[in-house]
Amino acid sequence: MTEPQPTPSPNASDLLGEPVPDADMELNVRELADVPSVEVISRAAVMLMSAAAEKLGLAAEDPDTAAERDLDEARRLITALAGLVTASVEYLGPHAGPVRDGLQTLQRAFREASTHPDAPGQGPGEKYTGPVY
Repeated sequence: MTEPQPTPSPNASDLLGEPVPDADMELNVRELADVPSVEVISRAAVMLMSAAAEKLGLAAEDPDTAAERDLDEARRLITALAGLVTASVEYLGPHAGPVRDGLQTLQRAFREASTHPDAPGQGPGEKYTGPVY
């Protein structure tokens, strides 16, 4: 026979209907103050890259017919990525090269996906990075 589990006493989070953090999860979560800035910047860059690739339809089997393709959204994400990379390149150290390469790959993919490609220097993020051909 199993013993009854003790019922935790309600706290403010319980009463407000907010989720109560699991004790195990709290042990696995790092405090943001403990995360080095290069890691925060790199993670933000990777998230922007991934989202832009999705909006360009690059995750689809046939990017040319991808239902998820949204070039307006992709432009915004690529421009945000370019701004982040340009502003933080000095802090990225050895990660700067791969992040820049990823950005340029997205900029080229955007140009290829556009029915009316922007003039060199006018594409997404190119005001920060310079023209991408």
